[in-house]
Amino acid sequence: MTERRGSIGAERQRTATDTPLVVQDWDTLTFRVHRSAYRDENVFADERARIWDRSWLYLGHETEIPEPNDFVVRNLGGRPLIFCRDTEGELHAFLNSCPHRGTVLCRESRGSTKLFQCFYHAWTFRNNGDVAAIPDQVAYSGDDFRESMALRPVARLETFEGFVFVSFTADVPPLHEHLGAAADYLTMIREQHVGGMEVLPGTQLYSVKGNWKLGVENAMDGYHFSPTHNTFVGYLRETGFAVDDDDQYAYNLGNGHSLLILTGHGGRISMLWEPRFGEAERERTAEHRREMEQRLGSERAHLVADESHILFVFPNLLLFDLEGLSIRQLEPVAPGHTDVRAWQLVPRVEDADVRDLRMRTMVSFVGPGGLATPDDIEAYEAVQRGIEATAGDARTELDYSDMSRGMASELTDDRGRSTDEGAMRGFWRHWVRTIGQDPVDIGTPPPPRAEPVPQPSKRPHGLDEILAGLGAEAQEVTR
Repeated sequence: MTERRGSIGAERQRTATDTPLVVQDWDTLTFRVHRSAYRDENVFADERARIWDRSWLYLGHETEIPEPNDFVVRNLGGRPLIFCRDTEGELHAFLNSCPHRGTVLCRESRGSTKLFQCFYHAWTFRNNGDVAAIPDQVAYSGDDFRESMALRPVARLETFEGFVFVSFTADVPPLHEHLGAAADYLTMIREQHVGGMEVLPGTQLYSVKGNWKLGVENAMDGYHFSPTHNTFVGYLRETGFAVDDDDQYAYNLGNGHSLLILTGHGGRISMLWEPRFGEAERERTAEHRREMEQRLGSERAHLVADESHILFVFPNLLLFDLEGLSIRQLEPVAPGHTDVRAWQLVPRVEDADVRDLRMRTMVSFVGPGGLATPDDIEAYEAVQRGIEATAGDARTELDYSDMSRGMASELTDDRGRSTDEGAMRGFWRHWVRTIGQDPVDIGTPPPPRAEPVPQPSKRPHGLDEILAGLGAEAQEVTR
């Protein structure tokens, strides 16, 4: 039986030195997160040890290195890595650290090479990790020395639908088990186009003066869309798209993953037409939708094409499957500093004018200079600045942020709306357990229940909408 606790301050005294990070009150239906979770160095160290060193992390997409001998380098969980294909085309992820004395081995951001050579002492390694040359090797004794100095691989590497994940410990479940219900949404991405998808060359890299978890909250927060992005909302309405929040829901997918299903956010290039895409794109979209229905069936095509998705895969992957598709990777640097990398995922086969439309539309919203991302960065940098106001306040109950919106739905079988904060609550519950605490319950928590299963939207079938806007002659062309 859960003990009734009268206040956050009393709970803090009860635990002596450990302030409860997540407190959920089932009597008042409130959910609060202690702000030290965003700013405390000890919390950040716990995250590094318990999350980033012990979980599956998104490394990159296999199409970033399409050919044998291709490589890219990037930091992941604070560790420098080489992500590469060997001469046979097999994928590898090695620590970017010479086994000799620890020097960063590969100093280029990307390229193609069969060999990696350390500039310090000229030790050289093949791209499968084997030692190729050690200058004056006779000075080292023992027949096994050379083999013991191979490049250090990550403990685990697995790929699903082209998305490559790694773990720095072998003690993790199979990747598909970790992905759970999130896996099907990665499959939906691959199913959008018969030729599959690929990442375009080039990385959007920017730093945010805010905690990485604020990036997760922001992505799962449909509540902020209209007030924060009012310029974009006004633009959509002026172009003839009716923005609304109806029939839009948030889901917890388990293992810390979460999903927003959106239908009133905007169209989708090649799948769901809206006026700003132009008349030529309307006809191309109708043609593509017919192909999707033949290939996937009507219901699956409806799921893949008619809904926009924002998917979070714990702890560092965000997929904005909106007008186009943007991959975003979170890299915590310090409690108040996050690096963000973003890539555009596009159909492998696409007409040049559609590709141009896709890229112009995508960067206009979620790109670093678009109508959304600068708003979002300012919002969560403002949170990071603002949470200092209550740090150390003797009134300990003030040093909590509230995420209670829509909590009543957790006592019923109702789906949480996209404008509620249920997806954030699911994330925080998983996060706090992963770093070694439990949420503190006030009152009696409800019995465990299965999360609502994502349901198809109620919007009319997108193909019907598209064809309704085409003349009879154009409809015949698309049949």
